[in-house]
Amino acid sequence: MLFFIDANVSLVSGCLALLSPHGLVAWLSEFGYNHEVHETIRLYGCLKIAVGWILYRVREVDDGRFRRSVCEALCVCYALQSLAVARAQFTDRSTILNWIAIIILSLLCGMYALFRFGRGGNLIKIYELPSSNRDLI
Repeated sequence: MLFFIDANVSLVSGCLALLSPHGLVAWLSEFGYNHEVHETIRLYGCLKIAVGWILYRVREVDDGRFRRSVCEALCVCYALQSLAVARAQFTDRSTILNWIAIIILSLLCGMYALFRFGRGGNLIKIYELPSSNRDLI
């Protein structure tokens, strides 16, 4: 369910960022429209669309080791993003949008951390057949 929710949010936010109009970028910016900022927002939108697509596809994978790796990667990704936005919030200028981003990114990091490491890391089950032991090879 976490993959499904994150995939939907990633796809929607990615499309919004990719299709963001010049006027919205100018309104959000302190100094008016900036082409480089708009390009960066669009590139981030492309990345979010790709993450959403990957998460839709990962939902069908039943390999526990792979799902654990995806959860770990997304946990670290969202943690680093929240730290980057927090640094911007405390070193440049304070905005409500930064606080909203920090809260959302921290919650996503926490959900992936809980899903991956909750109950001693056993929330994601790994089922192996006795013949799939790679140590014997």
